[in-house]
Amino acid sequence: MMKDADARSITTDRPSAGNRRAAECRHLDRRHLLRAGLGLAAAAAATAGLGAEEAEAAALRAPPRLLSLVNLHTGERISAEYWSKGRYQRDAMRAINRVLRDHRTNAVHPIDPKLLDLVHALGRKIGRRGPVEIVSGYRSPESNAMLHEADGSGVAQNSFHMRGMAIDLRVPGMSTRNLQRAALSLRGGGVGYYPESNFVHVDVGPLRHW
Repeated sequence: MMKDADARSITTDRPSAGNRRAAECRHLDRRHLLRAGLGLAAAAAATAGLGAEEAEAAALRAPPRLLSLVNLHTGERISAEYWSKGRYQRDAMRAINRVLRDHRTNAVHPIDPKLLDLVHALGRKIGRRGPVEIVSGYRSPESNAMLHEADGSGVAQNSFHMRGMAIDLRVPGMSTRNLQRAALSLRGGGVGYYPESNFVHVDVGPLRHW
């Protein structure tokens, strides 16, 4: 059983002034994002029986994907069209990476595009139009080690948060149980249920739940 300590500090934690110069990790470049966007579209199209050229054409015709997020620790909000015309949009991805940074160290890390697609799919599943509230996005090794030491049974030592592959979230007006059920139905990776802290963990690791 895992339990995320981030929910305990939503109203009090802020990045320290001494860490404002923390360097941003290398972002996914344009070619990588293009390949990732078309690659996922091609995989979906292949499942539907389409060839490579048809898959690419289908991706270009597909509707854009937009995410609206609010970081509960920093108060920052973003509404960004992160995927359109068959590719992930570099500037939007960079802005999302910034909002989902480690609020303790101010460190920025690329968020896995598949994770954003999972959150987008979850929003569509529940019919969410307003922003999704983020309890925890990227977590630096330093922050993860600190949390693991403080609550070893509640924070995974090799957390997917450290790889930009996990998000803890909540949706105003929706019960944690219903959010968990919606996340489980997507079968996109790991799903953790934390009713006491009022959030659900989702990641793009192996299929599992707790």
